[in-house]
Amino acid sequence: MRLEPPATIHDAAAQAFAAVEAQMGFVPNSLRAMAHRPAVLQAFMGLGAAVMGPGGVIAPSLKQMIAYVASLSSGCRYCQAHTAHQAHRVGLEAERLAALWSFEDSPLFSDAERAALRLAMLAAQTPNAVEDEDFAAAKAHYDDEALAEILSVIAFFGFLNRWNDTLATPLEDAPLAFAQLELSPSGWTSGKHAAP
Repeated sequence: MRLEPPATIHDAAAQAFAAVEAQMGFVPNSLRAMAHRPAVLQAFMGLGAAVMGPGGVIAPSLKQMIAYVASLSSGCRYCQAHTAHQAHRVGLEAERLAALWSFEDSPLFSDAERAALRLAMLAAQTPNAVEDEDFAAAKAHYDDEALAEILSVIAFFGFLNRWNDTLATPLEDAPLAFAQLELSPSGWTSGKHAAP
């Protein structure tokens, strides 16, 4: 890992880690590195809860599909493994997960899902490739609150994609094993995110 976790973990970080471990079963290495800046870690955790937590207007499975497609588009294999694993955990069927990169042509996705996934794919590119017609297509299916939530997921993973790809964050056992089983058939490899 290019940025090793700090030797001393502050109380706020330890509490955040305990909450994440209770939810996910492990503490992501991305958060361990972020503990160098406890205020950033706390703000990130708050933003993550607001963006990805319960109480949103779009389904948890759609949030994870958006996060996965954005991570595919940006190229972060760490986040691809995490979002695919989490999508499975919230009930996304393996068949739909395997078809996500071909969502435009797959009968497994609705027009509304396609519009959201297209935004994720195009917005995660550099430079951003979203055109007015792409946004209009999404507006045909989602109200402003849902659009803001969709964009929040894309932007949240934009931060994570940059953070983890820059740090070559090593994957933890659970998302790595899941990605090797479910994503490898379509060409996924851990690349620089292999555990040391």
